[in-house]
Amino acid sequence: MRNGVEAMDWNKEAEKRKDRLLADLSDRNGVMDWNKEAEKRKDRLLADLSDRNGVIDWNKEAEKRKDRLLADLFALLRINSVKDLGTSGPGKPMGEGISEALNYMLRLGEEAGFETKDLQGYAGYAEYAPSESGDYVAVLCHLDVVPASGEWTAPPFEPEIRDGQLYARGAIDDKGPAMAAFYALKIVKELGLPAKHNVRLIFGTDEEHACDCMTMYRKLEKPPICGFTPDAEFPIVRAEKGQINVKVLLTASGDSDSEGRADGSEFCLKAFHGGGTANMVPENAVAFLEGEEANLEALAAGFTQYCMDKGMEGSASREDKALTLRLKGVSAHGMEPHLGRNAALELLHFLRRLSLQPDAERYVACVNDHLHGDCLGHAFGVAMSDDVTGALTINCGILEYAPGEPSFFHLNLRYPACGTSDFILDHISKRVASYGFQVDTPILKNPHHVPDEYPMIRMLQRVYEEETGREPALLSTGGGTYGALIPNGVAFGMEFPGTKSTAHQGDETVSVEQLIKATAIYARAIYELANLDFEPNDAGGEGG
Repeated sequence: MRNGVEAMDWNKEAEKRKDRLLADLSDRNGVMDWNKEAEKRKDRLLADLSDRNGVIDWNKEAEKRKDRLLADLFALLRINSVKDLGTSGPGKPMGEGISEALNYMLRLGEEAGFETKDLQGYAGYAEYAPSESGDYVAVLCHLDVVPASGEWTAPPFEPEIRDGQLYARGAIDDKGPAMAAFYALKIVKELGLPAKHNVRLIFGTDEEHACDCMTMYRKLEKPPICGFTPDAEFPIVRAEKGQINVKVLLTASGDSDSEGRADGSEFCLKAFHGGGTANMVPENAVAFLEGEEANLEALAAGFTQYCMDKGMEGSASREDKALTLRLKGVSAHGMEPHLGRNAALELLHFLRRLSLQPDAERYVACVNDHLHGDCLGHAFGVAMSDDVTGALTINCGILEYAPGEPSFFHLNLRYPACGTSDFILDHISKRVASYGFQVDTPILKNPHHVPDEYPMIRMLQRVYEEETGREPALLSTGGGTYGALIPNGVAFGMEFPGTKSTAHQGDETVSVEQLIKATAIYARAIYELANLDFEPNDAGGEGG
């Protein structure tokens, strides 16, 4: 007896319930009824997957995978995937670094159970394919990054987290978003969610340059119904400006000899270099000049004063009859040149006051007269704007001059839907011709716009509003994204409103909290996009 109660015979109690237990586990023939067992556990399963309201808690699912996501992202960020044609070869057309990044993501895709494919090293994809429809929706990311210019407080390819911010080249453009999208697709797959359409996560390798990766993709694969790229900002970028990338070439007159001032000019510009990436505002510029020692000494003093007046960092170093002028500006993305300070244009503006050899004077004058202090195209006569895509912008990202050598400046021009490339190039050609320049063959991208009422647009608005509580405004951009290269494509994040963009800058960063939040948003968006009903004419066609 214990507290007046006989000791319990647990074996006896279990034996008494044996028949009932077996009946509950089995069908009439004594065979396990697996469907019945699964049905009995349905509520618990849904509770594990869902919040109290019976809806999948996407934030919870993303948070559960946070540590693994960050570990995989760190490994990706450590890969220097700047385009390097010097290391290109069969299967790695953009160079070894980008090839390593692509192979890494495809390996992660295989380990996660996705169908993967390498498209000759130009692109690859991981596909969640539960549907037999044969069509698919796309999420497009890129693994290439711009060079690690700018000021960094830590090595750009050694990621680290400080105060909740992840720092590394590619953190926000576009490796962080790519990994968020990858884990979002993993969430959908691991939850075993149904899909009317397959979902393909595409990895590009040349987004920061000519997008040759997508050119090859479209040759080898059929287009998606629609899709988005996590390579801009939230809420939804459904319109993109057109782009013109073009060199403006100096036609040498032959009246400037290699020794310098035979023409009577006070100084000889031996070389000028500014920038190095078309879609970045040049952060550094350098000019090499020759002249009489007394003149160079005065010029160096004048340049020091110029830097002080401009509030810019510069230096003048003289050796005998040679003077080197260096100027430092502020880098920014080429789609927003007003946010940077173009070191090359500011240095040429200083050189504009000098007496130089004729070819150098024409070079300096043409660039300065049309681009210094004007990133909207007024001096070229091409300034324009519309209500959907905004104003035309011009970034002069690469500038090279040397006597007797090919000399040019490169324009990365983004124009609204109201303009045409023919009109713009015609005006630029006429203006530069009087300085002895000609426009080279351009690389063109047409403006892109998905109608506001398109089903995917409305769905993404609803998802964004319900997951964030914020207004799902429809945006346009001067940036070029993969969204414009597929039918009905948009950009969807992942920079949140109010976040300072650090893409293409030193100390590029992304908030870890926002990275996980974006993963949750993408997971829900992918699931709902995979189950949207489209009209027959919504599928196929050309992007942009």
